[in-house]
Amino acid sequence: MENMMSENAVSSGQGVARDLPPDIVVEYDFMRPGPPGSDPIVETGRLIGRPPVVWTPHYGGHWVVTDGRIIPEVLADYERFSSREVFIGMPPGRPRGVPLEYDPPEHTQLRKLLQPAFTPKAIKRWADEARVLGVELVENIAPRGHCEFVADFAKHLPMIIVLRMLDLPLEHREKLIYWVSTGIRSVDQEERAAVREKMNAYIEDLVDRRTAAPGDDVLSKAIHTEMDDGSRLTRELAIGLASGLIGGGLDTVATTMTWIAWYLAQNPEQRKTLVDEPQRIPLATAEFLRRFGVSNIGRIVVKDMEFYGAPLKAGDAILMPSAVRGLDERVFDDPLTVNFDRRNAHDHTTLSHGPHRCIGIVLAQQELRIFLEEWLARIPDFELDESDPPVMAPGIVPSIDRLSLKWRAS
Repeated sequence: MENMMSENAVSSGQGVARDLPPDIVVEYDFMRPGPPGSDPIVETGRLIGRPPVVWTPHYGGHWVVTDGRIIPEVLADYERFSSREVFIGMPPGRPRGVPLEYDPPEHTQLRKLLQPAFTPKAIKRWADEARVLGVELVENIAPRGHCEFVADFAKHLPMIIVLRMLDLPLEHREKLIYWVSTGIRSVDQEERAAVREKMNAYIEDLVDRRTAAPGDDVLSKAIHTEMDDGSRLTRELAIGLASGLIGGGLDTVATTMTWIAWYLAQNPEQRKTLVDEPQRIPLATAEFLRRFGVSNIGRIVVKDMEFYGAPLKAGDAILMPSAVRGLDERVFDDPLTVNFDRRNAHDHTTLSHGPHRCIGIVLAQQELRIFLEEWLARIPDFELDESDPPVMAPGIVPSIDRLSLKWRAS
């Protein structure tokens, strides 16, 4: 790690560093934060303790917040930090996320279009469907005594819910999972650009069909609903909205599920606590979201300013890794420890903060709770399959690409 994050970052050739004090320049690539096979979340946490805001030359050069106490301030302050581009290092040509990559007041109007899909009544419907699907998935897996958790469970539950929200065929599941996972996780720019082109074409066709022949799905309703000013979504905005629903609905939830399964497979006492006391699962879910912060969200600096000692310029990109927030001991005591009694567990930023806090946060938490409740009720004792070690994967969303588990089948 010392080699990866040396202060002599100007020589890396990845970008042009400014005339900056050496102590605020680091060699940090958030898509490859550590050696191959290392835990990308823990590696990102090693940034903590440096100056509050540092510069890295990667991806053309950008700032990184390394003090977890500051991250909510940046995420909430859209007047100084714009959301018009939140994904650093993404290839050109992707749709602008809706409403994610818009600032108030536009963001407020666009978010309203999605609110009917996330009312308490609607969330109950999606959660009920998720529970039925979760039970079906686990009951199919349990008799086998083993599984590859990512392929057999984690990717399916959230994507099926998204497909139902958008009234899309279940047979589209595999290709959408591949496109979303590759587009977000791959560190190969050409591969990401190729799948992005395919996904863009799919979404454009979907939007055109829902515009011409609306149904009862979330996208159709958003396209054909008037905003407060009497206007409706343009085709470009509808494409961005559909892209956000498909991508946002899968990766954070599926990735967090996988980190939870990885942790519980190695910590039988914690696992037994949740089996014996399932009422603790809601707070445990928040604690897992804190401990395994998988989002790397960016902002664009609106105007020149001095910010915690860093000379920010208008147009600069600034990154807020949720792992920095979740693993900062100035925010959370003993942050590497999973503590189901942690009172401030909900103070994580894995699902953002402020006006851009994930509109689907309640549904995401429900899906994670359903996974824990239904999996642990049927497979209470499981462990890592040592013959097939976990495959850690960096990227925009730090993840585990392969997680083989085993248990004694009844």
